[in-house]
Amino acid sequence: MLRFAPSPTGDMHIGNLRVALLNYLVAKQRNTQFIVRIEDTDKERNIEGKDQEILMILEKFAITHDQLFYQSENLHIHQTLAIRLLEEKKAFVCTCTPEQLDLDRDKAKQDNIAYRYSGRCADMSSGELVRLKEQNIPFVIRLKLPDHPIATHDIIKGTVEVSPSEVDNFVILRADGTPTYNFACACDDMLTGINLVIRGEDHMSNTPKQAHIKRLLGYEADTEYAHLPIILNTEGKKMSKRDNASSIKWLLEEGFIPDAIINYLLLLGNKTPTEIFTLPEAATWLKLENISKSPARFDIDKLRFINREHLKRMDDIRLSKLFGFADSDIGKLAKIYLEEASTTVELQAKIKAIFSPKIPIQEWKTEMKILKEIINNAPVFDDYDLFKNHLLSQSGLKGKSFFKPFRLVLTGAEHGPELGDIYPYIKSYILEIIS
Repeated sequence: MLRFAPSPTGDMHIGNLRVALLNYLVAKQRNTQFIVRIEDTDKERNIEGKDQEILMILEKFAITHDQLFYQSENLHIHQTLAIRLLEEKKAFVCTCTPEQLDLDRDKAKQDNIAYRYSGRCADMSSGELVRLKEQNIPFVIRLKLPDHPIATHDIIKGTVEVSPSEVDNFVILRADGTPTYNFACACDDMLTGINLVIRGEDHMSNTPKQAHIKRLLGYEADTEYAHLPIILNTEGKKMSKRDNASSIKWLLEEGFIPDAIINYLLLLGNKTPTEIFTLPEAATWLKLENISKSPARFDIDKLRFINREHLKRMDDIRLSKLFGFADSDIGKLAKIYLEEASTTVELQAKIKAIFSPKIPIQEWKTEMKILKEIINNAPVFDDYDLFKNHLLSQSGLKGKSFFKPFRLVLTGAEHGPELGDIYPYIKSYILEIIS
């Protein structure tokens, strides 16, 4: 069982989508279920509507789930398990104030050591819980330290072992009764039988904590991990919200198509048998072991190349429909422009220029008018050369005085692909084009 567990706290970024893709593909390979779990327990950071936006993006990328649930639905279970750990003396109540904890952090910083919980409340008995509730004293529940190092196996990173002090006495239940990320995550993974967790390497510090939680709750099933290296921007720094290309919404709005984005994200830091492929094809050869341990650098020019290749492969009618046409000719026409365009937005600009009213350029105003009048009264020629020669003979124009305005009348641009290549796909629209 595998899962994708996004938080509805912002736009989906490329790291999220890469995680979703890999979990989905491996679930398909293993013939097991793929779960989408919306981690919505942090009410203050949740943004209304982001959950639906995430689900719509997954649908757009053909990432289908077998089960969907919201983490907040399990709140009672999270609370029950936390109290159980408390009763079993595997956890303790803590009444340390934020001010006390801040002082401890400041001291650790001054001493140039990593902050760890002081253990101030570690010996508080579980019976204190009743008194604290009666006196309305705020408290949290912290987990006791493990008694030996915690080792986890990572398919990409190898075996990772951390000492008990690194795990720390972390909080599992907040003062408002809601679970912390690590506790809710570990509990839900147990409840749904997740046996492989694929996520970004920024979660590596959470893994031993979640393993510790499972162990204390008596969960004995093995869990494998695969922590994906981070994605760097062009400056070699971790991609952030300030990098436009990190946002899936931005990439789609810029005209990058899902197939190309999928292709590129699966190509990042990975060994693949071919450079251009589809999601179903990737399912036949994907191996997590082939993913590099090193960070991968995002290259927008590489994505543009891959996007162009997928547009070349797209069915002509499907491509035509992106521009509001129902026949294959406009799809074929768009592919001619892929020599100078890489996205659907750029192609749209080319197609729109052809079918929009042509604003006469002063230098060629007279010539354009002459050519429009001749075309308007001429029959439709199947052959480009016959069409061109007819215009040449009827207009009396020659050389640059013919070809410049001729291109402007047909395409609305001074430069572009050979008109002989374009003409077969616009000839049936010729009167519409020159109007």
